Amino acid sequence: MTAVASEPTYVVPKRRHPVLQFVVQQPLGSAGLVVIIAMILAAAFAGYVAPYDPVAVDFGAMLAPPSIDHWLGTDSFGRDVLSRIIYGARTALSVGFLASFLGSSLGATIGVVSAYFGGRIDLIVQRFVDILLSFPIIVLALVVVAVLGNQKILGLNLNLIVAIAIPITPNVARVVRSSALAIREMPFIDAARAAGYSHVRIIFRHIAPNVVAPFLIMLTAFVAQAILLEASLSFLGLGVTEPTPAWGLMLSGSAADFYREAPWMIVFPGVAISLAVFAFNLFGDSLRDWFDPKLKV
Repeated sequence: MTAVASEPTYVVPKRRHPVLQFVVQQPLGSAGLVVIIAMILAAAFAGYVAPYDPVAVDFGAMLAPPSIDHWLGTDSFGRDVLSRIIYGARTALSVGFLASFLGSSLGATIGVVSAYFGGRIDLIVQRFVDILLSFPIIVLALVVVAVLGNQKILGLNLNLIVAIAIPITPNVARVVRSSALAIREMPFIDAARAAGYSHVRIIFRHIAPNVVAPFLIMLTAFVAQAILLEASLSFLGLGVTEPTPAWGLMLSGSAADFYREAPWMIVFPGVAISLAVFAFNLFGDSLRDWFDPKLKV
């Protein structure tokens, strides 16, 4: 009697949840994401988190050092620094996200259209992009905001958002174009042309969805750039104006006059800006590695 060999059994490895897998493979990006979520929650619930009214003046507590009553001290008007930093997160995140989304969306559209049509259209568009890229990003933002001025609608400085979005646009357009050029040569694009689909449908239904990965990476990375630009413009007096709490605005004016007597007026807003920029940069770099198939484990 001969023994029958049993068929080998294969155990399918249990797949981790994508979020858990991201945390394990990208610890620095996960740390940045935690900071970003904390900032968003603090900004959304600033009215409950902040211990004081950020614009309330208390001349009896002028330049008070950090203490139990005022954890991060007060400024030259007696306003609580911690409360102003928490409310300033609203300004930084709203301007940062809106400017980055506007600039990235416009840049992605320009990049996809330029790559799809190619030829003379691509040449003209890319030379215009080169002109914008030749200017330092802060100089271009300064010129735009100086020309447009300050105009608020629904509490948002729209001209400031546009001024920050315009320097972001050419950078995103160049990156998205490089991805769209490879997708344009794919067989399914030729099949879509042969089927008689319109240019608009091919661009937005077949090419655009395939450049979402670089778009999301640039969108996240440029939020940090937008926050830094907003702080720089506010510091120079071309962005957010008093009494609106803003991190860049907290570094200018009276803070520069009392930096020896009250260094906390400069240190803590600077730490908030640095932490936000580092968090978004770390998360953006981790997203780039996460979407890169060459780095998949």
